[in-house]
Amino acid sequence: MSTLDTILEDARSHLERLEPHEVLALEDVLVVDIRPAHNRLAEGEIENSVVVERIVLEWRLDPAGDWRLPGFTADTTVVVVCNEGWASSLAARDLQRVGLPNATDLVGGYRGWRAAGLPIREGGSQPVV
Repeated sequence: MSTLDTILEDARSHLERLEPHEVLALEDVLVVDIRPAHNRLAEGEIENSVVVERIVLEWRLDPAGDWRLPGFTADTTVVVVCNEGWASSLAARDLQRVGLPNATDLVGGYRGWRAAGLPIREGGSQPVV
């Protein structure tokens, strides 16, 4: 097992990862897309998701931070989405560390969501900076 595999396994051990249909059923949820612009343009985005560049993710989602996005609290379930559900696990772990105990990620990532036939929109939304 590589060091990265160990880090990923540790991150996921603290997450209650969600399947696409489970996310769709949630009411108090913030879906955060951290995928690069070229992927979002080519493949689309999850309806009602917010695009946040990975480099500013913790600052925009720190529930007590001066730079945080409006519309969520420390109790909100935040679901991080990447392409296939790998980088999002690490990002969700980091969000838990900044004060979002319900942060998690999407099993299968955006591609799992799309394969499940769930609502998407055209890609290319401007990220929160």
